[in-house]
Amino acid sequence: MSGQASLQALLDREAIRDCLYRYCRGIDRCDEAALRSAYWEDATDCHGAWNGSAEGFIAQALGKLRQGGRRVHQITNVLIELHGDTAAVESSFFALQSTAALPQQQTFLCGRYVDRFERREGQWRVAARTVVYDWIEECARPELAQDDAALFGPRQPNGRAAPDDLVYRLLEDIHRDESAASRR
Repeated sequence: MSGQASLQALLDREAIRDCLYRYCRGIDRCDEAALRSAYWEDATDCHGAWNGSAEGFIAQALGKLRQGGRRVHQITNVLIELHGDTAAVESSFFALQSTAALPQQQTFLCGRYVDRFERREGQWRVAARTVVYDWIEECARPELAQDDAALFGPRQPNGRAAPDDLVYRLLEDIHRDESAASRR
């Protein structure tokens, strides 16, 4: 592989990883724009009980997630096989979550996103996703039903949905600084 081809492969892999991480932010922060930016408009998603369009998955997931609860998704062991403008991507995930309906019920999931990524107009996004579940553990955690002040105590700030999470303030500050610098 030539130096230019090797560099392009590294850039492609990094763009795919960035897309995977945007998906996690979208799910964990209920950030619709981040979530949509991870999928092509015509993408499909087989996500446990959901099997259909990614658009339908996003609408269904955000409807539930916006009701409340807590969730953290972590991506590990990302394997990317590039084939031109298509990539086979296997990403292990850990997800810890609760819902508004059962805040004291904790679900720990481990599995893999088995994704077909496609590069279109220079961007990599998921064209087809199948979630493979490798582990589930559910347990009652009554303390999770407490409000944030009682649950976290002095451990502040706490994660929030978009746009109230601290990361969005950071991004606003950086964009404002960039705008000010470009006007100088």
